[in-house]
Amino acid sequence: MRLNRQVAFITGGGRGIGRAIALAFAAEGATVGIADIDGESAEATAADIARSSGTARAFAIDASRRDVVLDAAGRLVSEFGRLDAVVNSAIVFRYEPIGEIREETWEWMTSVGLKSLIWGAQAADRYMAPERGGIVIHFSSPVADRGHSGTAVYSAIKGAVGALTRALAVEFAPRRIRVNAISPGAIPTPGARALVDAAGYDARRKRTPLGRLGTEEEIAAAAVYLASSDGAFITGEILHVDGGATILGG
Repeated sequence: MRLNRQVAFITGGGRGIGRAIALAFAAEGATVGIADIDGESAEATAADIARSSGTARAFAIDASRRDVVLDAAGRLVSEFGRLDAVVNSAIVFRYEPIGEIREETWEWMTSVGLKSLIWGAQAADRYMAPERGGIVIHFSSPVADRGHSGTAVYSAIKGAVGALTRALAVEFAPRRIRVNAISPGAIPTPGARALVDAAGYDARRKRTPLGRLGTEEEIAAAAVYLASSDGAFITGEILHVDGGATILGG
């Protein structure tokens, strides 16, 4: 039980990688606050945790809104007395040529992809106790390290995640709050499958040195590692969990 007695707040926790992290954290002993714009998915994940004798609370919120993020995190802390981990996994996907990007697309993607990280960090700043410290986990992507056509907005967001992770790691270090990011490789999550077909995933598999796609559970295992005492001396890093795809550069 590497996360025993910890309390974690996870945005985007109702589906995909966020859900896998919520389940993994709960299995390791953490109490989990699951925040998702899809309240039903958040409730379903919390119910799955409860059926496994874990403790979870669901919050139907828009992670791009500062007031609701801080309110939900505050309610979690009011009930359980502490906050040890903030996992900012909320994201929206949209790939399109640069000439077709509309202002509303930019606002929508950056609001969820970047604003939510700031509000999650503010929750950590407000509620994490200096004597215990804690961790903030962001999510980067291989597109932050190499170019892919049609991903301009998504690539800009994920490039910014690295800069934000390093800046916050320095700012929070005196309070023993660690800030890291995970960069998943090709993971066929529900959101990604809406954009990438079977042929696309086969091409990604062929570009991965380990010769296969990753799983949501493998990303969750990396998050558990970073949040546990095993990762206590790691901050400001981007952990590539991608089967070697980034180092290959293809």
